[in-house]
Amino acid sequence: MTSKRQVHLAAHFPGVNNTTVWSDDRAESQIAFSSFEHFARNAERGCFDFLFLAEGLRLREQKGRIHDLDVVGRPNTLAILAALAGVTDHIGLVGTLQTTFNEPLELAKQLATLDHLSDGRAGWNVVTSSDAFHGANFRRGGFLDHADRYTRAAEFVELARELWDSWDAGAVVADASVGRFADRSRIRDVDHHGPQFDVAGTFPVPRSPQRHPVVVQAGDSDEGRDLAARHAEVVFSLHTEFDDARTFYTDVTDRLERVGRSKDELLILPGATFTLGDTQADAEERSRAIRRAQVSPATAIAFLEQVWNRDLSSYDVDGPLPDVEPDVDADAITRGRVRHAKDPRALVRSWRDRAAAEHLTIRQLVIEVSTSGGFVGTPSSIAAEIDRYVQERASDGFVVVPHTNPYGLDDFVDRVVPLLQERGVYRSSYDEGATLRRTLGLPGHVLDRQQVTA
Repeated sequence: MTSKRQVHLAAHFPGVNNTTVWSDDRAESQIAFSSFEHFARNAERGCFDFLFLAEGLRLREQKGRIHDLDVVGRPNTLAILAALAGVTDHIGLVGTLQTTFNEPLELAKQLATLDHLSDGRAGWNVVTSSDAFHGANFRRGGFLDHADRYTRAAEFVELARELWDSWDAGAVVADASVGRFADRSRIRDVDHHGPQFDVAGTFPVPRSPQRHPVVVQAGDSDEGRDLAARHAEVVFSLHTEFDDARTFYTDVTDRLERVGRSKDELLILPGATFTLGDTQADAEERSRAIRRAQVSPATAIAFLEQVWNRDLSSYDVDGPLPDVEPDVDADAITRGRVRHAKDPRALVRSWRDRAAAEHLTIRQLVIEVSTSGGFVGTPSSIAAEIDRYVQERASDGFVVVPHTNPYGLDDFVDRVVPLLQERGVYRSSYDEGATLRRTLGLPGHVLDRQQVTA
């Protein structure tokens, strides 16, 4: 009998994004350590593979004003993960960190340090950016051509791995009897000269427990998929509808063979929201309430403005869509967001047709096109659907995205995880001393923690 494929779950800390309902009665600080600690401990209680933190390098703006969801700020990812390493024992700690506005040696050093501090639980979500808005916060500015961002990212990851590999296992001798701490013959200097980076010298951090922190990638363009096939070990996907998810899964895994990798070297985990109810009707009613809370009147207008590229503040969110056309010639009024349509006029026409056919107001239309109900149902139906995606190779699991912080994951851990365990597709405990790579079941570079200095 063929054994069942195992479900992998990650937990996305709810922060400044369109799924978060900061106005919920149970919502607490998105920057206080107590919120991160509760969320991490609860995810670990649910035996999740890893905790996932997003990152932003600048507060988003619209019409020159800071977007309201961003006013809590964007705290430093590595500082939070390092602190969480001290209050957790098993769960992986994955942070989103730029290749565009960081330097390889410094970021490789920080990630290797996190891997040491966490006993081998560090992961890096590799992201890129090429826009001048974010770049204005950095000396180099936003002068990287869009076509070059993945070229830089690929060399960045390759150089980081070269740095991590420069210390062999056993390079740290620590033999007090002969007064010898390190075996220099097992430490190679790095001498890298490429189109993006020139690095020469000795990497300052000994080999970490995983040798390479786990590399995660979230790009969806053709270039992003190629980058994932060459370098990623986990893909954080936006493809959550079953047929679309399976098409994406097949596309990315087929690319692995073309670059000499096997299909067991990469996991694909779509991000997924969830709403639980005692009955299907109860869950659907809760989902409608959550989706409405995710789109406040101000958010609905702001969303339309990103497509119309006009000030639409005079329009009633409970009225019809604006009768003016998008201004495609003016400078963008939105900075730091990624919702701009390639063909605003065509998109507006389709929205007007839909609003007319379904009798939708501005707010109702925005709810329909900008939010998703995700998994909506009873605990048993959601567990069954997660299992179906994995068994039928539409995904290897999910990055679970709750809508409130820090308690939004609690019900999922209490009510869905036990049912996945009963199905025999999800662990009931961690392997003692396992690194994140081993927890994920990834091959290659697997080191027990005691082997770091062996």
